[in-house]
Amino acid sequence: MSEQPARVRLTRLRLTNFRNYAALDLPLQPRPIVFAGDNGAGKTNLLEAISLLAPGRGLRRATYEEIARDGSEGGFAVHATLDGAFGTVEIGTGTAGYSAPDGSRRTRINGAAAKSAEAMLEWVRVVWLTPAMDALFTGPAADRRRFLDRLVLAIDPGHGQRALDYEKAMRGRNRLLAEDSRDNDWLSAIEAQMAETGVAIAAARVELVGLLTAMIGKMPADGAFPQADLALSGAVEGAIATSSATEVEETYRRRLAEGRALDRASGRTLEGPHRSDLLVRHRPKDMAAEYCSTGEQKALLVGIVLSHARLTGEISGQVPLVLLDEIAAHLDSRRRAALFSIIEDIGCQAFMTGTEATLFFSLAGKAQFLTVDKGQVFEAG
Repeated sequence: MSEQPARVRLTRLRLTNFRNYAALDLPLQPRPIVFAGDNGAGKTNLLEAISLLAPGRGLRRATYEEIARDGSEGGFAVHATLDGAFGTVEIGTGTAGYSAPDGSRRTRINGAAAKSAEAMLEWVRVVWLTPAMDALFTGPAADRRRFLDRLVLAIDPGHGQRALDYEKAMRGRNRLLAEDSRDNDWLSAIEAQMAETGVAIAAARVELVGLLTAMIGKMPADGAFPQADLALSGAVEGAIATSSATEVEETYRRRLAEGRALDRASGRTLEGPHRSDLLVRHRPKDMAAEYCSTGEQKALLVGIVLSHARLTGEISGQVPLVLLDEIAAHLDSRRRAALFSIIEDIGCQAFMTGTEATLFFSLAGKAQFLTVDKGQVFEAG
């Protein structure tokens, strides 16, 4: 791991039939970018396109049919030019001219087909914060698990495939139980796979929480974004702290076998990393995040995401792209100034959106300001 993570910059973004963009060829400067414009102009669509430079379905988690522009045929395409310590790389991804039975998208790197979207992680990491995440601490545990797994994936490229393998095995087990199958050998084989992948998922989460907690601890105790204490709630995650991975795997496999009758009656698997939760506390106030004010929750979340961006750079050796949707409107001037200062300190290329460019006035001369208007993007006056 290098002492100074390499800076990665997105220098050109081209879109075809992406949301409200029939065609866009956008040169970008190697510094923070501010997209300003009215609601509905297409600002978030640009961030969504950039978020597809990471595995998964992007910051909106939309289906690829939803992403393709209304009335278009043949799917969508995102093409990015990135500069970094590796030189220049061209990454293309999308569904244009590509039809896969599993609804996946195709990815090409420097013109060559990539085995999967995870291949992009060799060249670029992307983290983001959106207004939809403001309800993270008060919403369902599934949202926090998804958030946590996205954090893990940014530093552990294999995490996504492990999660897919676990979900596939669990669906198979649930189906067998629903059909009242008594094929114990088949069930045992599936449960062994669930135990292996499930413990690997839990171990990666535990490691991420430990590393991120340490990184958060480096934030100023009296800073604009309060320090957060992170913990995991889950039987498998809890066991990892006191037992070897082999012991935890065997215990979980045995509990799955013993729980077949109860799971059959419930119609689902009741125990495992798919039931875990991320617990967050406001450290200065020693208060659970869900009981904090909305402003405090926002500040906590910003602090976690920025700390994760810094951690991602240190672990991967490459500073991530950071996407911040409508970030400035709900922060006071002190926190906005702190945010911009931290972005500069991390050295990341941040992409920020807002309806008012004046909220970003302190970035004048440091950022590229672009106006977005009904699917058109041009330099701000």
